[in-house]
Amino acid sequence: MAPPHTPLYTVKVRIALGQINTTVGDFAGNSAKIIEYARRARSAGADLILFPELSVCGYPPRDLVERSWFVERNRQAAESIAVETQGIAVICGLVTPANSATGKSVLNSAALLRDGKIAAIQSKRLLPSYDVFDEMRNFAPADHQQLLAFDGKQLALTVCEDAWNDKNFWDRQLYGVDPVEDLIGTGGQILLNISASPFYLHKRELRRDMLATIARHYRIPVALVNQVGGNDSLVFDGSSFALGPDGRVIAQAKSFEEDLVCFDSESLAGDLHPCEEGVESSAYSALVLGTRDYVHKCGFQRAVLGLSGGIDSAITACIAVDALGRENVIGVGMPGPYSSSGSIADSAALAQHLGIPYELVPIGDIFDAYLKALEPMFAGRVQDVTEENIQARIRGSLLMAVSNKFGALLLTTGNKSEIGVGYCTLYGDMCGGLAVISDVPKTLIYRLARYVNSRSPVIPVSTIEKPPSAELRPDQKDSDSLPAYEVLDTILEDYIEDNRSPDAIALQHSYDPELVRKVVRMVDKSEYKRQQAAPGLKISEKAFGFGRRYPIAAKAEM
Repeated sequence: MAPPHTPLYTVKVRIALGQINTTVGDFAGNSAKIIEYARRARSAGADLILFPELSVCGYPPRDLVERSWFVERNRQAAESIAVETQGIAVICGLVTPANSATGKSVLNSAALLRDGKIAAIQSKRLLPSYDVFDEMRNFAPADHQQLLAFDGKQLALTVCEDAWNDKNFWDRQLYGVDPVEDLIGTGGQILLNISASPFYLHKRELRRDMLATIARHYRIPVALVNQVGGNDSLVFDGSSFALGPDGRVIAQAKSFEEDLVCFDSESLAGDLHPCEEGVESSAYSALVLGTRDYVHKCGFQRAVLGLSGGIDSAITACIAVDALGRENVIGVGMPGPYSSSGSIADSAALAQHLGIPYELVPIGDIFDAYLKALEPMFAGRVQDVTEENIQARIRGSLLMAVSNKFGALLLTTGNKSEIGVGYCTLYGDMCGGLAVISDVPKTLIYRLARYVNSRSPVIPVSTIEKPPSAELRPDQKDSDSLPAYEVLDTILEDYIEDNRSPDAIALQHSYDPELVRKVVRMVDKSEYKRQQAAPGLKISEKAFGFGRRYPIAAKAEM
């Protein structure tokens, strides 16, 4: 489609972006936020305010939309919001009933609330079914969309994925229709997009570049409001923005916190708030936000974790303190027969620097009792990984006991590299309610540690500098079982995120092909462990969890 003959950005409308943190099913809480931000936007002189995708019910609601009471409560909430926000038009996301041949009972919709009522409904056409998305399971796609008339202006309203099929940006389109092209082709003057677009590293730049291509091609202003906060494994960064017809950012909301920004589509002037920059800073902020929301939205106030003196538990503790406050984090040291004095000292020093309660619970006597109980059955057999796993499972049981006694959510401390190759113990170090760093490769863990210490030196230098070790047997090092983490993380990224074959990975990086195949076998054989792991926070393009679905019982060697 050719761009309009003349720029249409002289149409004047003052639009606000209400970047809010919603909770799935919290109709009262979500409604209160929408009403509050709408009133603030009205006071700032806005004519219209946008809220994120499914902001009334929270995103992603998943199978909750199959419950009729959920859909009805959602409708009632939207009607109440309309009554309470008179004086400003509101666009918010909600679930609406569907009459569809697909057999799905609901649509993912956006409502225009005006003059105390629901004035119009626009529903999502493109339903993603890749990575963490499974909207085809729950929603019917809209069969058409139309422009919204707003004070003589024609608004092209889209819902998240509707704007992600532009042939001018993507080499390969996933859908046979392009809602943006259709709406602008029928006279749309401003493109509006309400989103719940999950965060991963570099996603914000991709999102902005994609919509800037649309703005420049059609020579129209583009505005996107994105959800912020954590819901289960997903973290939403916010980072809402508006673009002028030249693709220039004219309004920008903050990252990883609620915000309100306004812009004028005629003067192309808007609020520009600072946005998070840098990989380490962004990753850390996402993990803090995801941890805070997971703990609080699951009904907890406190968290507990084991402190081994290693870098993984150190980073997890720092994230927990920044998320929940030092008074709400309990650290437990559990030295065993092979724990070094340096590791014990490092864990105590970390707790002191962070200002968190720290308890020392040695496991030596408990381990001896296990060995004694099993001695008759294990007679004549040499000690091996079995005894290593016993130590990890003792620690897991103790931490679960502390979690139960104090009502504190247990945080696991395993990183993506270890979980990827199964260098972890079921019912041991994998025990817990949230796997905070399960999507953080070991090499990024070290970068995050240096980032944390650049702000305030809380992680002991020896924790960062010493060779990593599980300390479950004498003089044990991770390098006894795994390649160097720089090599391992490169292989894992290529295999897990890019689906490259072992031979292609070996050729690309000049690695030993057998080493690459060994790592790949370790990944595939450990699927049963990962599917029993605690939910983890997603910060990469492809995380372990419900966005990566592989069978456990399979033979698929390459």
